Amino acid sequence: MTARSFQLWLKKHVPTLDRYIFHQLFIALLATTGGLAALIWLMQSLHFVSLVVDRGLSLRVFIELTSLLIPSFVAVVLPITTFVVSLFVYQRLAGDRELTVMRAAGLSPLSLARPGLACAVAATCAGFFLNLWVVPHSYHAFRQYEYQIRNKMAAFMLQEGVFTKVSDVMTVYIRSRTHDGMLHGIVVEDDRQPDRHATILANRGSMVIVNDAPRVVLYDGSRQVIDRKTGRLDMLVFKQDTMDLSSSRKKDTRDADAAEMSLRDLLHPDTKQIAKNDIGKRKVEGWRRLTSPLTCFSFAMVGLFAILRGVFSRHGNIKRPLAAVLSVVGLLALNLVLQNLASRNMALIPLIPLLAVLPGVVCSVILFGPELRAGRNQPHTA
Repeated sequence: MTARSFQLWLKKHVPTLDRYIFHQLFIALLATTGGLAALIWLMQSLHFVSLVVDRGLSLRVFIELTSLLIPSFVAVVLPITTFVVSLFVYQRLAGDRELTVMRAAGLSPLSLARPGLACAVAATCAGFFLNLWVVPHSYHAFRQYEYQIRNKMAAFMLQEGVFTKVSDVMTVYIRSRTHDGMLHGIVVEDDRQPDRHATILANRGSMVIVNDAPRVVLYDGSRQVIDRKTGRLDMLVFKQDTMDLSSSRKKDTRDADAAEMSLRDLLHPDTKQIAKNDIGKRKVEGWRRLTSPLTCFSFAMVGLFAILRGVFSRHGNIKRPLAAVLSVVGLLALNLVLQNLASRNMALIPLIPLLAVLPGVVCSVILFGPELRAGRNQPHTA
């Protein structure tokens, strides 16, 4: 289906008023979600400025690293922006008397809410797409990139005359660096073995890549090791030696975070490989991914209920929008408390999807129930 044929199909099957309201909702949702996600990205990216500056990395690396967090920001703010957009657009329609004209034309609450429901369903589908696929993959790429910067790329950013901490237990100093990449006057403080602190001195050296890890080849140097138990100093003089600067750990791996795991690993964790206290946290994270998109629909219904349920007021009514805002804030706070409690007591996990769906169901029943019951009770003519 081409874009033009899709537009013709919409004009033929979707009423003009629905398209008019949905267009306002959709544009406002994109602008609000994008703006809020960009603001959060700007605030959170400040935490990584020191990492990039200390390692001497470029602006491109900084943007590539922090941009991988944007999908997670969008997934977090999407339920809130869906509520804000639904409340604001319908409140503006009510303030401009457009809802009054639509009601006078015979449109029911369900007909008026239909564009809002469509927007809420679209936000819910986008939330599922983000939570179940995009966010785990992007966050996994972010963790991998950050790990490489901290443990691999940092070794290439050795500055002349500066003690560079390439890892938690290794510090490197170089006196000078020539244009061909040769390092001169090298001092390395190596504390990877807590009982055998080592100091390596070398006249010169060069950086090489071995198995995708940075190593430095040292020439004409010595390795001095102090045995902390006996206090004995051992010295080894070498003509050439190779040292790994990539990681402070014995293995070149890292522990996976719950945010980058698949939904199956979260809901069915391997009890033999993880601590007992972490089982509840992972299951709660899995259920959060499944239920967070559903709050888009519930929060949108709270906003629609606040505007469409009340009677028309010529001077406007701020009480209903304010009550809707306070209700959503209370639901967000209750959801955070429930997730925290459920991570400790897994018997509370079924309450997480209930809390996500119940507000939307209650508002739908109250708002649309009388209309639907009246439609069923109407006699059918032959």
